Amino acid sequence: MYLYGASGHAKVIIEILELKGIEIKGLFDDNPAINKLLDYPCYGPLTNDYVIDELIVSIGDNLMRKNISNRLNCQFGKAIHPSAKISSRSTIRTGTVVMANAVINSGTIVGKHVIINTTASVDHDCIIGDYVHISPNATLCGGVSVGEGTHIGAAAVIIPNITIGKWSVIGAGSVVIRDIPDYAVVVGNPGRIIKLQTKIDQLF
Repeated sequence: MYLYGASGHAKVIIEILELKGIEIKGLFDDNPAINKLLDYPCYGPLTNDYVIDELIVSIGDNLMRKNISNRLNCQFGKAIHPSAKISSRSTIRTGTVVMANAVINSGTIVGKHVIINTTASVDHDCIIGDYVHISPNATLCGGVSVGEGTHIGAAAVIIPNITIGKWSVIGAGSVVIRDIPDYAVVVGNPGRIIKLQTKIDQLF
């Protein structure tokens, strides 16, 4: 497995892969000054000179992760911490990482290049779009839908059967009790929309 992005996020993924006994062949990063991370070699930017079997984009920023994964022509792997509790009736797509003690319950579908962070809880029948980040200790109750690229902040709570649009930000500790549109920034308990962002998906 290779990683793209020599970041703090990459350190966590490296340790998951080590625990799973998956060989780490090195990292790529657009900063040529980085030559090593946790004793693994970093080769600089990824070019067509390299033959890649599997790779994980190890970058926490959702938009950057989408940009990079879209321009790479390779197979994407997964990294799932052995302490994570994942239902055999859930689906986790390629490029996704699931951190320590996260829970993903029955009937949930997790998209591509998603981050389910430490101790996050995603209950039954949720739909998590591509490039989403569910931060540490966030709780998604049953039947929640989260659109592409949205960031659910640390310790946020989403009550059952809520729909959150794409490329939104749910602030840390927020409690979401009603549906949220695309591009919204939400804070507080109960969660309130404080602004609408630029339509990020139109930038591609």
